[in-house]
Amino acid sequence: MDRPIVDHRSPEFAQLTEDVRGGLRRVFGTHDGAPMLYPSSGTGATEAALVNALAPGDRVLVFNYGVFSGGMAAIARRFGFEVDEVKLGWGQAVPPAEVERKLRADSPTNPYRAVLIVHNETSTGVTCDIAAIRQAMDAANHDAMLIVDTVSSLASIDFRMDEWRVDLVICGSQKGLMLPPGLGILGVSRRALALAEQHGGSPRHFFDWAPIMRENRIGLFPYTPATLMLFGLREALKMLVDEEGLENVFARHQRLADGVRAAVRGWGLPTVCEDPATASNTITAVRTPAGVDSNELLKWGRDRYALSLGGGIGELSGQAFRIGHLGSLNELEVMGMIGGIELVFADQQLAVKPGSGLLACQASFLAAGAQKAAQPAALAAV
Repeated sequence: MDRPIVDHRSPEFAQLTEDVRGGLRRVFGTHDGAPMLYPSSGTGATEAALVNALAPGDRVLVFNYGVFSGGMAAIARRFGFEVDEVKLGWGQAVPPAEVERKLRADSPTNPYRAVLIVHNETSTGVTCDIAAIRQAMDAANHDAMLIVDTVSSLASIDFRMDEWRVDLVICGSQKGLMLPPGLGILGVSRRALALAEQHGGSPRHFFDWAPIMRENRIGLFPYTPATLMLFGLREALKMLVDEEGLENVFARHQRLADGVRAAVRGWGLPTVCEDPATASNTITAVRTPAGVDSNELLKWGRDRYALSLGGGIGELSGQAFRIGHLGSLNELEVMGMIGGIELVFADQQLAVKPGSGLLACQASFLAAGAQKAAQPAALAAV
C-alpha cells in the first residue's frame, strides 16, 4: 500500500481490479459470484446488500444472538422491511431446526424474502453452521434468499458460498483479510443479481451494484475507489490463497483458537459461547467472575502492559472480555497475549493461578504439532 497512487482509469488499475475480484472469488468459495467493493465499512456493505436485494415492505427473518445479529435487524427496519426477529440467548448459535420451523410456518401470500444470519457473532464468540441452515431452508422448501454476514469469519473460517448456496455474503477489510478498515465487500450470487433486477430493490444511489457490475467488466468503478486499499487487498489475497493456502489458513486459526480455549479452561473461567461445538475460531469471549468488572481489567491491561483486548459489548459490558485470534497471527503472539492476561489477573488479585492458562495453551500447541508431525508417517504406513 505504501506506493504512489495510480490513475484509477489506467490499464494498470484495470488489472488490479481483475486480480482482486479473482482472489475474492476464491476466498468466498464461488466460481461465478460477483464480488462488489465499496469504500466503506462492514456496516456499509450490509446496507448495500439489503437495499439492492430487498424492497420496502419485504419480510425478512432475522435471529438475534448478539450485537451484530441484532444490528442486522435494526438496519433492516430502517429501510422499511418487515422484520420477524427471533431472540436467542447470547452465547447460542442459530438452531437449524428453528429456521426450518419458522420457514414451514411462513405466510404463503407474503413470504419471507430473505433469511439474515451472522456467520460469526463477534460479541459472543459463536459461529453458526451455515451449511446446516441451508439444509433447513431446503427441508422447508422455502425460496428465501440467504444473506450472511462474514465480517469476522471470512478468510479465517471455512466458507463455501457456492456449495452452501449463499445468495449474499457481507464482509469488511479489517479482520481476516488483514487490512485497515475502509472497504466494504460483498459476494453476490447470480441468483441474487437476477432476483434484485426482477424485484427492483430499495431507493439507492452510491450503493447501487448495477453500475459497479457494468464498470467492473472493464476493470473500473463508478466512483473514486480506495486505490491503495485495493493494492493492499491484492497482496493480502496473494498471502492467503497462493502463499499459505486457504486450507492451511483455516487450520492455523483452528489451532490458535484451540490454544486460547485451553488457556481459558486452565483459568477455570467460562466462555460466553455455551456449546463448544459452536465456538469461534477467530474470537473467544470470556466471562469474568461475579463482582469483577471486565472493563476495569481491560483498562489496567491497556495502561500497564499495552495489552489490547476487546471489551464486552451490549449486554455483556462489564461482564466479559474478548480475545481476538484471527488474521496475521502465530503461536508466539497468542502465548504472549495469554501471558499478558495472566499478569493482569495477578495484579487485580483474581483467583487464577499464574501460568495455568499459559501452560495449557502450550500443551495444546505441542499436541497439535505432534499430531501434524505424525501425519506423514501415518500416511506412509497406509
